[in-house]
Formats: sequence, C-alpha cells, structure tokens
Amino acid sequence: MQANKPKFSQKHPLLFGIMLIIAAVALFAGATAALRVTKGNDMPYFTQEKFGVINVNGFIADSRKVSDWAYTLRNDDSIKGVIVRINSPGGGVAASQEMYYAIKRLAKVKPVVVSMGTVAASGGYYIAVAGHKIIANPATLTGSIGVKMELPNFKGLMQKIGVSYLSLTSGKLKAAGSPFQTMTKEERDYLQAIIMDMYNQFIDVIVEGRQMEREKILPYADGRAMTGQQAFKLGFVDMLGDRETAYMELAKLCDLDQPLPLEEGPKKEQSLLKELLSSVLDLAPVNTVREQNSIQLLYN
Repeated sequence: MQANKPKFSQKHPLLFGIMLIIAAVALFAGATAALRVTKGNDMPYFTQEKFGVINVNGFIADSRKVSDWAYTLRNDDSIKGVIVRINSPGGGVAASQEMYYAIKRLAKVKPVVVSMGTVAASGGYYIAVAGHKIIANPATLTGSIGVKMELPNFKGLMQKIGVSYLSLTSGKLKAAGSPFQTMTKEERDYLQAIIMDMYNQFIDVIVEGRQMEREKILPYADGRAMTGQQAFKLGFVDMLGDRETAYMELAKLCDLDQPLPLEEGPKKEQSLLKELLSSVLDLAPVNTVREQNSIQLLYN
C-alpha cells in the first residue's frame, strides 16, 4: 500500500505558517475597515455619500499625487464635500501653485473646507486660500507669505583649494546664480525681479481667495509667520478650531445635519503586506530624505 504524500503544510511548515498569518491579517484588516466606515450607515461604503479628504503633508516638492486625488474627488458623485488637511511648511513655488489650481477647480463644483494642522505656512497657506473656508488651530503656524531663492556659493572654497572655473554662455545672464562665481549687481537685480514677480503672484492669490484688499495684506506679507489666532484676527483664516470643527463646517456647507464618512487620500504607495500590517499595527511612516537642487525657488 502506497504511503500518503505529505501535505504542503507538513513539507513547508514555516512558509505555511507565514501564509496563514498574512491571510489572518488581511481578513482582520478588511473586517475592521468595513466596520469603521459602515457603522451607523445603512448603505454599503462603496455606494454611500462621503466627504473626501485631501492630505497635504510635509515639504511640497511634487504636486502629482495631490492634484490627481483632487481630480478624482471632483469627478466622484458620491463625494459631497472635501476637507483639505494641511500640515506643511511650504516648498516649491510651481508645485504649490499646481496644488492650488487643482483644489480651486474642485472648489468650483463642491464645498471645500481647509483644516490647518501644526503648520500651514508659505506654500501651505498658498494652497489653503483655494478653499471656501479656512479653519486653523489657535497655535497653528501659518502665514510666512513670501518667496526665497537659495544660492550657495563655493568660489571662496575653490580659491583655497586651487580650483578655477570657466563658464561659456550665450548671454550675460545665462549663468546668473552660479555657485562658482561672484554675483554681479545686474545678476542680483535680475534674480530679485523674478522673486518679486512670484511674490506678487502670491499676493494676487490671497486677494482673490480671501477677498482682502492688497493694502491690508502687504504689512503682514513680509515673510513673518503668525499663529492661527493672530491670522484669525487679521482675516487670513475664517475660524479657530480643530479637524472636527472643519468636518462640522463642511456639513453645514453641504446642508447636512452631521458629517459623512471619510474617503482619504492621496493613497500611500506601499506593498500589500506593509499596508495591511500598518492598518492593524498603526505603524508610523518612515521619514524620507529629499535631495535638493543648488538653486531653489521656494514658498517656504
């Protein structure tokens, strides 16, 4: 009589055990998510009305994820209103502007309330003015309205180590801002004009979004940061409160008695196993290091 072949679990007990753990984590995470989003609602999560949430976190360098998520929410009929949660010190000028325009287009078709976290300054504030209403914590750091250009210079170091530098250009301003040569007055004036043009774009956005007179903005648009409480008194934000306050205000704008379930994004890109473990174990994200160019134009 032929002996029975050993089962997979007997031949590979370790691999079988890992597969069981993954399956259990997946089932638990799915059940937990389903209970969290459907509790107190009669309709399934995928058919019910929801509030969208756009999270803007950290240094603003790439607008694609936020802009794409804003587009998704704009075209989703189940999304009745959107919270933009900002916790950012600002960042790149163009990236901040692209996020602003994406949220501004969204605000044309759905109510948008901005909720400020620990910091929503410079580029973070630029994005905020696209919403219908801005809510800050009293201790939120915001404002910092301005533009800066960072230009390192290595000429003195190169002279010390005996290294020379030659630049051939098609025009006298092509190498303006080079870290290997002393900036001339003409180059400085040229770069300063670029900065001031971007600064005026920033002011124009606040004038339009906040319905404020330019003369009332300029005294506080010198790069200074302000608390949420100071910003509220000066008219740069509409209300003081926390994230829940923003949800309640959005419900009012949507003519609802209470907030709806939330659909948050942009979604983080990570492996399925890491996503499942993160949802169950509440793992904190690992900070990443960003490489920076030698010349930067920042709402920061």
